[in-house]
Amino acid sequence: MTTLAGVVAAHARRDPDGVAFAGAGACTWRGYSERADAVAAALVERFPARGTRVAAQLPDGADTHVLYLAAERAGIVVVGIGPRAGAREVDHIVARTGAAALLTELPDAGDGADARDRLDPARAFGPDELWFLNSTSGTTGLPKVVMHQQSRWFAFHELAVRAGALTPADVFMSVLPSPFGFGLWTAHFTPAILGAPCVLLDRFRPEATLDAIDAFGVTVLAAVSTQFVMLLESPALADHDLSSLRVLYTGGERVPADRAGAFEDRTGARVLQFYGSNETGALSATSLADDRRVRLETAGRVIPELHVRLLDPDTGADVTATGGPGVAACRGAVNCLGYWDDDAANAELFTPDGWMRTGDLCTIAPDGVLTVVGRTSDVVIRGGKNISAAQVEAEVSTHPAVALCAAVAMPDPVFGERVCVYLELRTGATPPDVEALRAHLAGRGVGKELWPEHVVVLDALPRASGGKIAKAALREDATTRA
Repeated sequence: MTTLAGVVAAHARRDPDGVAFAGAGACTWRGYSERADAVAAALVERFPARGTRVAAQLPDGADTHVLYLAAERAGIVVVGIGPRAGAREVDHIVARTGAAALLTELPDAGDGADARDRLDPARAFGPDELWFLNSTSGTTGLPKVVMHQQSRWFAFHELAVRAGALTPADVFMSVLPSPFGFGLWTAHFTPAILGAPCVLLDRFRPEATLDAIDAFGVTVLAAVSTQFVMLLESPALADHDLSSLRVLYTGGERVPADRAGAFEDRTGARVLQFYGSNETGALSATSLADDRRVRLETAGRVIPELHVRLLDPDTGADVTATGGPGVAACRGAVNCLGYWDDDAANAELFTPDGWMRTGDLCTIAPDGVLTVVGRTSDVVIRGGKNISAAQVEAEVSTHPAVALCAAVAMPDPVFGERVCVYLELRTGATPPDVEALRAHLAGRGVGKELWPEHVVVLDALPRASGGKIAKAALREDATTRA
């Protein structure tokens, strides 16, 4: 099996002037390969021991991918840190991994024309070696550190090609933080493996994203749910065509079905997702062959190669045959290597017989369609009853004023916890109060256990470093308000 360095070097020979990256840090395949060689030589000079861990926190753009490729060639393990990570999170990750340095820009590399001749090929990482460390997205306190080998992302690439009918003729755009799993496959691996260009921005801005889609004829867009909702809410949307789009890959958090449907109606693209995590990679996927209900209202069909199981959350017994609900677990080629130097966390991640747990409660229908019904750690326990935050969010998000919603537990002296929802509104919408939301849900026939008891409206919901809604910050805020 090859490595990404081998893939990029081959593109540089066969199509030297072809576009590797457009937008922030635009470069050709030859430029990408030569810059990576030069940076690799500089890394070897500064960090002579193979396997040295080096942290990197760069703005999103081509420089980030040059560094990742250079580190592979130099035998340096990159500790990828998202550009939005705060000082406390950065310090934790650097200390946790024992990183020798923190890079915030590319090292001074000079001319890369002859750098390849100065690199020892034996230093380069193989496809199954530890190549990359990144963090969980930090929604529940200080993150753990996930270990990646390249082969998992080559395997993931094959799944993506199958689901989205991806080809070298596609033009990709990834507006995701590059050090996380979703950003890695949509910007670093799949476009390069196909030999297709990838459009990048130094940071996500709705108007700049819309401009770039039209300017570059983007066909495959990758964005978390909050980002594509922001595109729909942008006043600039009416001024753009977007007809080049054929696929939006989204996920990373709950996909709001009504907004995903609106995106399909507005652009003609199909909204697809992989259900999984930074750790598992993927358990299920939607594809172009799926109907709209499966694409937008479920997590798609289980992937046979991942051998998905459902486990009883209390006993660990296999409940797959009943369809669940149970904690989804899997084992396959797209799984990570586990957590870095963390026996306790690995004991929670893996079952004793080696299956990787997700922490999500799921059901699997007889036709193989998987639906996420809650998260074992994302519940509100009101008067002894477990209430799924995901279910509350799904229902509240149907209110016409709501653009984004997050449900968390608010401490309560009588019931222990009550349901508190945080709202980000659509442009120009009137903020709904508790009674308005309850009336809306009652009209939908939603049971009272899912009705919110506190409503907080924010200009924008806070984001964690991976781009997801920062529920840890919201829980802290709810505790303060209580």
